[in-house]
Amino acid sequence: MKNNIQKPLMEMRYADELAALRQHDKEAKPANWTLSPRAVRAFILGQKEPLEVKGKEIRISPKFFGDDALVERAIITLAGNRGLMLVGEPGTAKTMLSELLSAAISGVSTNTVQGTAGTSEDSIKYSWNYAMLLAKGPVREALIPSPVYIGMQKGIITRFEEITRCPLEIQDSLISIMSDRVLNIPELGEEGLLFAAQGFNVIATANTRDKGINEMSSALKRRFNFETVEPVRSVSLETQIITDQCNGMLVAGGLDMPVQEDVVEILATTFNELRNGTSFEKAKIQKLSGVMSTAEAVSVYYQSALDAYYYGDGTVNMRSLVQNLMGAVMKENKDDLPKLKDYFNAIVRMKAERNGGKWQEYYENRTSLK
Repeated sequence: MKNNIQKPLMEMRYADELAALRQHDKEAKPANWTLSPRAVRAFILGQKEPLEVKGKEIRISPKFFGDDALVERAIITLAGNRGLMLVGEPGTAKTMLSELLSAAISGVSTNTVQGTAGTSEDSIKYSWNYAMLLAKGPVREALIPSPVYIGMQKGIITRFEEITRCPLEIQDSLISIMSDRVLNIPELGEEGLLFAAQGFNVIATANTRDKGINEMSSALKRRFNFETVEPVRSVSLETQIITDQCNGMLVAGGLDMPVQEDVVEILATTFNELRNGTSFEKAKIQKLSGVMSTAEAVSVYYQSALDAYYYGDGTVNMRSLVQNLMGAVMKENKDDLPKLKDYFNAIVRMKAERNGGKWQEYYENRTSLK
């Protein structure tokens, strides 16, 4: 069934790995966790030795690349019943990490609140079936549970995406829940208390670029442990991430074509240098105001691969790559285009003269930057 789904859930995509880990997991587990902290770590960061299930070897692949210590701290935070807040630049895999943690700990990653300016308290806690409410009054069967209610009732993780996009008063509706682990439903009178089952917790995410939109209150911040997910610093690691992600996307899309590692390396180098404001030759580069995230790099390569598959001979055309790069740069600020042109005229030219090959082709297609 998952082969017919555009984006399988983490618990679907890695069902074999999760099942193998559950079967072999002999470590102590926090109450209502499906895996022990050690097995959760192995699921997210991978492990060298495969696991045998019914005579078949199951390899536990690494899924999050970056700071291993951050993942370990996040798992311990959740094991200690503290809320976890993942903050960082857009595209640093905060959402993916929250999905992986939820899938490994609770077996489900879909119990989610998507934070927006229009998010209401009803969409976080509960609402009512008003037809039944009029017919029977405020009874439990008339109540429609929202993600926090479901998480407390079942003892599973509730994910709260982009929490700072919500109005401050909506964010603060979590304060008493995070402190007392009880949800008061006044309409139900004396029976209107829902106590959180073991295993309930909240993983929230927030973009640092959203800082100042709806800054979290100090009271709510105290209910969370904060972990900052940094952008990838290593070109080789970023190359690996882009390659792995694009391989999966091409397979899921039914496209029988390999990922071109030499093109990916050029793309990863470009994003890394533009993000950091300096080249590997120690030349200074004007930093872009837009987000040059690894997720954006994956999108640029995948779009170029689609162009090659449907319109070309299956080989990524550097002209298409440059055009898609320009689209990624200009989506937030058109004033970044001159900076990108300067990068090509100075840094890419230098690399083309030194390395030739694909770098030369990349440089020659700077004329696509219009």
